[in-house]
Formats: sequence, structure tokens, C-alpha cells
Amino acid sequence: MWILDVVALVVALAAAGLAVVALRRQAATRRTRTPGADALPEDVLGLRQEVAALRAEGGDALRHLAVVRYDAFGDMGGHLSWSLALLDDAGDGVVLTSIHGRSDARTYAKNVTAWTSQQQLSPEEEEAISHARSA
Repeated sequence: MWILDVVALVVALAAAGLAVVALRRQAATRRTRTPGADALPEDVLGLRQEVAALRAEGGDALRHLAVVRYDAFGDMGGHLSWSLALLDDAGDGVVLTSIHGRSDARTYAKNVTAWTSQQQLSPEEEEAISHARSA
């Protein structure tokens, strides 16, 4: 009985040894066949430069957005009025506001530069800018 155990152990060790030799040969073949292995740092540098350029280009995108819905008049419900801030990374953009009344709706646009506006902002517009800044 123990002879079978010893034979099984010898066969298992031989198989493990052959597997290790095969893996080493495969790794050596892969290293010699990889084209441009020396060019890898240059490629990484190029990719980093591309990512930096994309980040700089994306800074002008309107990525900071927020909407505040509210009731402009006490006798109306449903939060039909709203203020929308559309800003880039520098805080430049616009705040759009729509005031919904019983018989009409009015829409306003105010320029925003560096997270502030030269025109007077309503509390809801300021809130929209604040939420957009933290987004």
C-alpha cells in the first residue's frame, strides 16, 4: 500500500518539475519576442502627455451642473420654477432661471465668472452655483 503512495508522490513531483520547466521556457520566449520592450517608457511618457492635454482641454467643458427647483410664488405649488447653473472648472459659465407664474413663465440668463456674477443673483441662483461648485 505504501509503495503506491511513494510512486504517486514521485509522479506528482516529476509533473510539478516539468510544469516549472515549461513555465520558465514560456516566460523566456515571451521576453525575447516582445517587440519594443525598450520603448515602453517613451510610450508611457507619451500617454501621460496626452492625458495632461485632455485634462487641460476638458477644463473648459461645462462640467459643474446643478438645478434648484422651487416655488417662486407662495400661492403656487409643484416646484415649477428653477435655476440651472452651467459652469466650467474655473467657475465660468451661465445661470439660467425660469420663473413660472399662473399665466406666464419668464426666463433669465446671467453670466458667471469665477463663481460669481456682476448681476444680482437670487438666493436660488446662488444655491445652484454653490451646488455646482461642490459637484
